[in-house]
Amino acid sequence: MKLIIAMIQPHKLPDVKKALFDADVHKMTVTNVLGCGQQKGYSETYRGVVHEINLLKKVRLEIAVNKEYVDVTTKAIIKGARTGNIGDGKIFVLDLPECIRIRTEEKGSTAIG
Repeated sequence: MKLIIAMIQPHKLPDVKKALFDADVHKMTVTNVLGCGQQKGYSETYRGVVHEINLLKKVRLEIAVNKEYVDVTTKAIIKGARTGNIGDGKIFVLDLPECIRIRTEEKGSTAIG
């Protein structure tokens, strides 16, 4: 079992969701987050005062999958999120030692579905 965490641009979320649904991946958690990476933010002037905006809006996707779905899921995220420009995001693949479905108390890969 693996936990896939992806940080993407907010406007690419519909494209990523469509790519994931086309790849038969339907279960995910989506969170609005702030962060910075290689972009390092930007400057904005408001009423004559310069503000440094170094935390940019991003969307965090968390998807728990069985091992056979890791490549399918990561390729779908890349397909939906890639623009070819800096700031497209990152994908992290972590080991997931345990998963328990609360309703049925199923454990392991059957709990992920």
